[in-house]
Amino acid sequence: MMSSLKSFIPSWHIWVLAVVAFLVPFLLSKIFARVHAYVKSGGTFKSASARTSVLSPDSSSAAATPFDGDYAADVRSVMDVIGKNSDLTVREFPLSRFDAKGTLFYVNGMQRERELNMRTLEFFMFEATREMLASPPNVKGLLPFYNLKESADVREFSRLVLFGYAGLIIEGVPCGLLIQSPNTSNRAIVEPLSEALLRGPRIGFTEVLSENTSMLRRQGFSDQLEMKSYIIGNTLPKEVVIAYFKDIVNADLLKEVEARISNINIDFLADSGYIEQLIEDNYLSPFQQLQNTERPDRVINGLLEGRVAILQDGSPFALIAPATFSMLLQSPEDYYERWIPSSFLRILRFFAAFLSLLAPSIYISFISFHPGLIPTELVLSIIETRQGVPFPSLIEVLILELSIEILREAGIRLPKPIGPAMGIVGGIIVGDAAVQAGIVSPILVIVVAVTAISSFSMPSYSAGITLRLLRFFGMVFAAILGMFGTILFFLLLCSHLSRLKSFGVSYLTPVSPYRLQDWKDLFIRAPISLMKKRPAMMKTRQERRQT
Repeated sequence: MMSSLKSFIPSWHIWVLAVVAFLVPFLLSKIFARVHAYVKSGGTFKSASARTSVLSPDSSSAAATPFDGDYAADVRSVMDVIGKNSDLTVREFPLSRFDAKGTLFYVNGMQRERELNMRTLEFFMFEATREMLASPPNVKGLLPFYNLKESADVREFSRLVLFGYAGLIIEGVPCGLLIQSPNTSNRAIVEPLSEALLRGPRIGFTEVLSENTSMLRRQGFSDQLEMKSYIIGNTLPKEVVIAYFKDIVNADLLKEVEARISNINIDFLADSGYIEQLIEDNYLSPFQQLQNTERPDRVINGLLEGRVAILQDGSPFALIAPATFSMLLQSPEDYYERWIPSSFLRILRFFAAFLSLLAPSIYISFISFHPGLIPTELVLSIIETRQGVPFPSLIEVLILELSIEILREAGIRLPKPIGPAMGIVGGIIVGDAAVQAGIVSPILVIVVAVTAISSFSMPSYSAGITLRLLRFFGMVFAAILGMFGTILFFLLLCSHLSRLKSFGVSYLTPVSPYRLQDWKDLFIRAPISLMKKRPAMMKTRQERRQT
């Protein structure tokens, strides 16, 4: 009896591997937590006073230089501050109605030159009189520009010229005039490339912030949609806007988002991805903690749930906070189709995410450790196809998975006409050649193909990248401990996700913590007539939807 029981007890090296498999991730998580706490407390985010002004990154330290009323001296002062810039146009013109001169400053390509010449120069050269120019308010009232301002500071005047204004210095006028007539050659509004839908709105955000905010306004007439503007950037300032419904959003969430945005200290924001990385809760986590989207309809739906949107000038991607794992697997099309097919597609999407993450790990576990769990006929077929393969299952899977990832990356970087064709043809050729050469087995090609196809079903490209990365860690766990390693990897992943938060909201909500009310929009999408309440996890001011 005792001998039969001892046969079921693993040998000592299995126990050692199990202990190591538990201790290493635990120690790494503790080290990463300490590093994260140290960096965050050491000044990753600066105080709100570090936020710069739109007029000058160093305006607080630079002394003001007022115009002194001497035309020639003022022009020289402006040229000294601006410096040698090859794209700057400086044009001096006479005032024909009286003996005086004027100088126009503007940066090439940032102004409508024809409009400047027709409206400004013609007015001053042929219509302006000395009485009109006796005081700046007279000039502001006569010039045909809606955005005209005066500046008494040479430095402010020069910086705004470089920022896109046209600057005007008139002899006899004791200040500089600034005219904004921007050149509006922008990208057309087209369908979002990263979130294509078969049914739904066909417009997407552009790189122009004013157009993006107007798209949100045009989604519906509401005086509750509120937007706050921030200027971020020490060297190249950019405008960032926070959008929310003031009668819906949770006050604590809004305050937290505003604080994190205000405390960003960086030279330049090239894209909203910078903001995402600077304000997320845990930058050591591979999971995204803010949702990015190009779709105005998705942003509005998020705002109506009590979330906050962040838009940046120069980026077509808006950020929505907070984000949970289930939100990343939801598509806007889920709400445009009827609830039964939408629920089926959403369940299919969750299953595809599971395959994308664990299919190679399960294959390695069954082939290397637990062939007894596979039906006999299938085992015999797999053994027959693996004859002649010189590598263990882990190396075999790594070869094919890395090849697929390289082909996928190459297909993205290549020009559009040949990128998809290269990916499809390359995958077929590489897979067939690997099987014919005896490097991999045919059954593995099927597993890797199903895994790759499953990863394409992710509505969020960033979420797909995360699952593709974690897939390799799962394969290592499976190669060491078999199915026990796969289960251990999944439990560690669940443990990390249960501790991860996005602006105070648990990443696994509504599964953990359990919120039954929010399950209406989790694995299935309940009929819209039954979704009468907003998500409980957002703790909104208005619990019920206005339907």
